Amino acid sequence: MSRMNRTSVIAGILLVMSVACGSNTVEPTDVATSDVAVDTGAPDTGSTLPKGAQVLPAEPQRDGDPALGYTQLVNEGYVHCGMPYWVFKMAMGAQDFGPELPGREGLNVGLPFMFNAFTTESGVDVVAPTCLSCHAGVINGQLVVGLGNALQDFTMDTTGPAQMAGGLLTDPKEIAEWAKWNERVQAIGPYIKTLTVGVNPADNLAAALFAHRDPETLAWSSEPLREMPPTHVVPVDVPPWWRMKKKTTMFYTAAGRGDHARIMMTASTLCTDTVEEAAAIDAYFPNIRSYIESIEPPAYPHPVDEALAESGKEVFEAVCSGCHGTYGPEGVYPNLIIATDEVGTDPLLATGASQFADTYVDWFNDSFYGEIARLEPVHGYVPPPLDGIWATPPFFHNGSVPTIELVLDSTKRPKYWTWSFDPSDYDTDALGWNYTFSLIGHDLESDPGKRKLIYDTTKSGYGKAGHTYGDALSPEERAAVIEYLKTL
Repeated sequence: MSRMNRTSVIAGILLVMSVACGSNTVEPTDVATSDVAVDTGAPDTGSTLPKGAQVLPAEPQRDGDPALGYTQLVNEGYVHCGMPYWVFKMAMGAQDFGPELPGREGLNVGLPFMFNAFTTESGVDVVAPTCLSCHAGVINGQLVVGLGNALQDFTMDTTGPAQMAGGLLTDPKEIAEWAKWNERVQAIGPYIKTLTVGVNPADNLAAALFAHRDPETLAWSSEPLREMPPTHVVPVDVPPWWRMKKKTTMFYTAAGRGDHARIMMTASTLCTDTVEEAAAIDAYFPNIRSYIESIEPPAYPHPVDEALAESGKEVFEAVCSGCHGTYGPEGVYPNLIIATDEVGTDPLLATGASQFADTYVDWFNDSFYGEIARLEPVHGYVPPPLDGIWATPPFFHNGSVPTIELVLDSTKRPKYWTWSFDPSDYDTDALGWNYTFSLIGHDLESDPGKRKLIYDTTKSGYGKAGHTYGDALSPEERAAVIEYLKTL
């Protein structure tokens, strides 16, 4: 097998990611837009809450063992089907997939961090993508579990490489396992292609998988049982896991309510075909949730001007803390959702894009997953806690803004931009990627290889508008706020 073909097979496997990535948001309800003040529990910093803020209350969660949860996260086969192990290893060849995860066991030793190996009930060793396909990334030369992966390429076709891999098999059991895997890849492939590298198709992936499953039995159907989503993917930027220790709901539009572990284990929807299989995975996912909530953000690795940061703290608490909370030993995160017409960021994800119709909310809430959890999205966005914000470019729910400096000054955001896709290519002054203005967008770029590297903010769902709260700050105040954010 040529190196080019090996790379193609690996690329195809990498693209079939877990449903737990990004945000599952469907047919939202409205946030109230009255001028009534909201009691967030945060200290009075003098800031004014935006109109339409709504508090998101906490709900009970199952306890778990975080240390055991990490072991299960990096070793268990919770996706339940995959590529035969030897084919994967041959395709992987000598390619360097970055740092190896600690705590790997058995067949997982030596695998790329975003895959787990396990043995199926038929006795076949297989490899499948895991939650870390989306929820681990490299920053400052370090692999960080829980960091959203900003380098993923979902612009490629997944169906061809997966189909090609089947031609290498002769053992009937391996062929059967590959056929199960390949059928899912072929079914979802047309619905997970993004326009640009770096954004995630998690919402469309969830909708496509739900459409192929019976909500009562979880049985897979070769033909869709309900309408499939459109092929235009509404992009999401994968948020860091360490935010979950503060958040009462999951996802950008507060869609994930109730038991978070049950929602997280929806990653298994790709291949888990019975309620009994799902229940077995759910039994240990409270451990994984507990591990996720134990993660601390990476500390800023460069020098900080402490005096400037202290000045920035004052500005931040006056302008930003009403939504994003306060920090330090007495810090409070308010857990709000803000109406789309107030925050002004691209509304497509929150306002009910057609692939997020009632049918997918109903499927989840009527299924095993909905027994103790529910999808209940809102017409708005949750302002995130900003711990470790330095490590999480690009910014906004769709990844449309490459630096914090541009988050704080909407007048300078580029219409078209690209970057090197090298996580060491970092701007410590602007706090984000060293980006380049592109002179043209997707419509005028004829080279597909160049086109997919351009972030085109004119495309549906990819807009850069909104969050103009920093526009009134002086350049000196913005610089001070940026310096303060380095300390969080």
